[in-house]
Amino acid sequence: MKTLVVFDFDHTLVDGNSDTWVIKCAPDQCIPDWLKDSYQKGRWTEYMGRVLTYLGDNAVSRDTVRSVMETLPFTDGMIDLLKFIASNKNCIDCIIISDSNTLFIDWILQAAGVQTAVDRVFTNPARFDERGYMIVECFHSHECRQCPVNLCKNKVLDDFLKSQSQHGVEYHLICYIGDGGNDLCPVKSLKSSDLVLPRKGYSLERLLTKSELELLKPRVVVWSDGFEIMNEITALIE
Repeated sequence: MKTLVVFDFDHTLVDGNSDTWVIKCAPDQCIPDWLKDSYQKGRWTEYMGRVLTYLGDNAVSRDTVRSVMETLPFTDGMIDLLKFIASNKNCIDCIIISDSNTLFIDWILQAAGVQTAVDRVFTNPARFDERGYMIVECFHSHECRQCPVNLCKNKVLDDFLKSQSQHGVEYHLICYIGDGGNDLCPVKSLKSSDLVLPRKGYSLERLLTKSELELLKPRVVVWSDGFEIMNEITALIE
C-alpha cells in the first residue's frame, strides 16, 4: 500500500497564481477595468476565458504565453520535494488537483524538469484554437454547493480513489497539501489516519482553525516551505 500525496498548484507548488501571472503577457502587463469587473463569484474559469480572449485579440502568441508562464517561481523547497517524490515512486503516488489549467501546469512542471513526480493532473482543460487563441474549459460539473461551479476537489479526489481501488490500488494514508478555501472541501472528507498540510498564513490554515472544524479528523501540520513537507513525508514512508 502506498502513500498518496495530493497537491494544490497555485500558491502551493508555485509561489503565485498562474491565472494572474499570465496577465504579464498583456499590453503594459495589465488588463482593462471592464474586463476585471466582468468577474462573477464562483465563475473564475469563465472569467479567465475572457482574459485569454483579450490576450488573443492583442496578438499574444502561444510561445509568448509559455515563456512567461515558465518564469512563475516555485515555492521554496517544492522542486526538491517533487524530486524526492520522483525518486520514491515505489511507495508514493502523487496527483495535482488545481483550478489552473492543463497547459500552464504542464509547461511549468516541464520547465523545472519535475513532471515525472506527478502521476495525474486534474485541472481545467486548455488548448489553442485555429486562431491561435488559448481556450480554457471547466473541468466538470458537480452538485457541491461549497465549491466553484467548474471544480469540486472533493469529488475529484473521491473519483480518483474509487478508480484506483477498482484497479487494486489502495492507500494507507493521504497527504493533502494546499493553501486556499477550495481545498477545504476535500480536507473535510479525509480520515484520521490522513495528513493535511495547509500553507502558513493562507486561508486554508485560517479555515482549519475555526471552531466549527474542531472535529476535523486528519492530523494538521502547517508548512512554510517544501523542505518541511519533505520531512513529514519522509517520516511517513520510513
